[in-house]
Amino acid sequence: MLDKRDVVLVLWKTVAYYLERQNTAVGFETQDVERKTIAILRVLSQSSEPVGARVISHNLKGQGIELSERAVRYHLKLMDERGFTENAGRDGRLITRQGLEELQSALVSDKVGFVASRIELLAYQTDFDIDEHRGKIPVNVSFFPERQFKKAIEAMKGAFQAGICVSELVAVAHCGEKLGGLIMPRDKMGLATVCSIVVNGALLKAGVPMDSKFGGILQIKNHEPLRFVELIQYSGSSLDPSVIYITSKMTSVGQVAKKGEGRILANFREIPAMCQPLAEKVVAGLKAASLGGVLAIGEVSKSLCEVPVELNKVGVILTGGLNPVAAAVECGVEVENRAMTTLMEYRDLTKFWDL
Repeated sequence: MLDKRDVVLVLWKTVAYYLERQNTAVGFETQDVERKTIAILRVLSQSSEPVGARVISHNLKGQGIELSERAVRYHLKLMDERGFTENAGRDGRLITRQGLEELQSALVSDKVGFVASRIELLAYQTDFDIDEHRGKIPVNVSFFPERQFKKAIEAMKGAFQAGICVSELVAVAHCGEKLGGLIMPRDKMGLATVCSIVVNGALLKAGVPMDSKFGGILQIKNHEPLRFVELIQYSGSSLDPSVIYITSKMTSVGQVAKKGEGRILANFREIPAMCQPLAEKVVAGLKAASLGGVLAIGEVSKSLCEVPVELNKVGVILTGGLNPVAAAVECGVEVENRAMTTLMEYRDLTKFWDL
């Protein structure tokens, strides 16, 4: 028979158990609301005009998030109270500066692996036709202050001339104009450069799977790749490695362009060994369309530039698409990069030398 103390202990444990379960449920619910808030903010951040609940709901469905217009309006009301959005009346909502900061900072655990999933998504969305030379290709977008744009162009010439880029094809936009789905901010000019993911996309379309491993800093000696000196694994990063390296000023692209020695942005991929002949054919087709970027293809199961390769795989090194922008930063130009951010029609791009 239980005494009074045992009864109290059992009751206390029972209450604690139900409280814990309630707190866990509340925690999951709070995190779910937070994810939906971030998803809505992401949609709003892609437009310079007010966006209504219907449009937001439609866009969220494309991301696999089912939210009715009524539910979206409920979340928007909460976001207004938190200062993340601004009510523009019947036209919809605008994202505020505080909302942009929240979008950049929240749910860091959900962002781990974001770069790897972004590469896969853009590769799938790339529909460039090698034979017809048309279709969408992935691009990086860089924002420069208008007053520094001419200086940036001058600083990038060497990198384009030396081929330290994925392609010499670019696109330019002034304040208020669009590059892909991005609108240029006030007092800024935008430059779109072709992203190395175009190789992933072309190979995927041809039936060749490409495993994106690392973004790194590649040492060049006598105009040839020597070794990787820094590596960041895509699957474990919430930020694009190229942006990190550029911001940290770890490159010497200008020096490589002039002397053939220094450090550039590069990416490490792997393909199945049996697919190598087909991959080389696709790469040749891309090159004919002024889309290159493949620095080296290794041997089966052998290290390439001191990076180990899995069994029955072949290592592939791709030039970083932001190398010309890195050269501009080395010359003191301010820049804000949105790496692998959108897609553009191939025929909307022009040669850098025509700018």
